[in-house]
Amino acid sequence: MFGRIREAWNRSRAARRTEGGRQGEPRAHNLFEAAAAYVAACAQDDQEKIDEAAGWVSPEALSFGVNELACRAVVTLARERNESPRNVARALLGLPVT
Repeated sequence: MFGRIREAWNRSRAARRTEGGRQGEPRAHNLFEAAAAYVAACAQDDQEKIDEAAGWVSPEALSFGVNELACRAVVTLARERNESPRNVARALLGLPVT
């Protein structure tokens, strides 16, 4: 049990870690930076920035980051509105809240 928790924690730490390159080398982006930049660019309909952010990490990592960002955003909005995350998610998508 603790081995699985430790493994998940180590994967999470590795995903959040950003590596600083040598002088003059660009710093590598982590998946959460890529997801934040990608979603912000999508919201602004900026194709150039969308393409740039999508190139920072693998498509799988970007998908995971975008999913994590969506979950955190819905939970935050639900707390602010004192509503369930399900109702907030449905409202954001324009679906009827049941």
